Amino acid sequence: MAIKNNEPIDDDDYIDIDDTGPEGLKGADGGYAWEEEYKRSWDAIQEDDSGSIQSAVKHMSEQMRRKRRPRDTEAIQRGIIRHLIVVVDQSDSMGIKDMMPSRIHVTLNMLGTFVSEFFDQNPISQIAIITTKDGLAEKLTDLSGNPMDHINALKDRASKDLAGEPSLQNALELAMHNLRRAPTHGLREIVCVFGSLTTCDPGDIEKTLEALKHAQVRVSMVHLAAEVHIYKRICQETKGEYTVPENEHTMKDALFDYIPPPPVVSAKATSDMIQMGFPIKANNLQVPTPCVCHHELSFSGYICPRCKSKVCSLPTDCDVCGLPLVSAPHLARSYHHMFPEENYEEATVTVELEDSVCFGCGAQWIDSAAVQQQQQQQQQQQQLETLPHIPASSGTGRFKCPRCKHGFCLDCDIFIHETLHNCPGCV
Repeated sequence: MAIKNNEPIDDDDYIDIDDTGPEGLKGADGGYAWEEEYKRSWDAIQEDDSGSIQSAVKHMSEQMRRKRRPRDTEAIQRGIIRHLIVVVDQSDSMGIKDMMPSRIHVTLNMLGTFVSEFFDQNPISQIAIITTKDGLAEKLTDLSGNPMDHINALKDRASKDLAGEPSLQNALELAMHNLRRAPTHGLREIVCVFGSLTTCDPGDIEKTLEALKHAQVRVSMVHLAAEVHIYKRICQETKGEYTVPENEHTMKDALFDYIPPPPVVSAKATSDMIQMGFPIKANNLQVPTPCVCHHELSFSGYICPRCKSKVCSLPTDCDVCGLPLVSAPHLARSYHHMFPEENYEEATVTVELEDSVCFGCGAQWIDSAAVQQQQQQQQQQQQLETLPHIPASSGTGRFKCPRCKHGFCLDCDIFIHETLHNCPGCV
């Protein structure tokens, strides 16, 4: 619109980009609207009467542990022999420092813990590690049941090796090539840890997706940046899971969700007889003999019952006759996935337990009247305060086994379900 000189200008000719004024930008709490998107974590910690924040920190830690309590206890068919390929992104995107000191450092450290915990709960399974960068995929370790081989390989992989873009297609093709040698009675899984929003693929990834579905390979991914359509689609169509963690804690939870074996799909829900060998341990040999796994001389080892070859550690496959070698404790530790321990019921302040102390550790229970009075004081304090706060726990920290009716504290409850896998009261 053209305006002549010295001509009066109407108010309609102006465009006010801030018609609401400063007051229109205010949020419901009196601050600016954009400030409501950010949470100040230091406001959530409240001091007690003595000025200490120890009780608030303890309460936050207890809430985090309570989130881990609910577990899937349904007795369904699961595969206890698993062949898992871990794909690690080593592109330039993994050098971003939104996780301190960097994404790759947090990933490698967390994968070391993941490998140890995986073999602790799945002792007769195997893992291999593949890395991808510069549009290529490289096999870091072969399928093996020895956790130290994978942990040492992850420690040797430094962050200075980051370069270029990853190739999801090359990584999946290499993983499928390694899984082709896996027996059909085991589960075939791929877990990817990616930080890049792009992938440099040499061909049609749709053909790779069809090959994954035909080979019944389950693909899951933990992405450290955002949700990518093709990544999520591959996970969904192969019956896997796609997760985008917010921080290091949620990343650990997402990785550790892959430790329990997934349910067996209906197409593979068959019962097959599997040959396994229980070798005899040979100690204090007078003459050192070589092992068939590392070709090194040693005075101890395990003798294969079929071909009488010696291996260094269990579980493993005999390199001479191919017989899977395990021990009885390995099978016992894998058995708990089939029949998980039931979740304990949290007792209220009005319900008295049969035990005066925790049946697991022997700790004294807090008086029920004192617990109820403390909860009332916390609720009154929350009504008076206007700052954000941690909500008070409505539980008593006492948990009861539904079968033996014995009481356990929160720490014992977590230890029983995550490590022991058997109720001491029922045993």
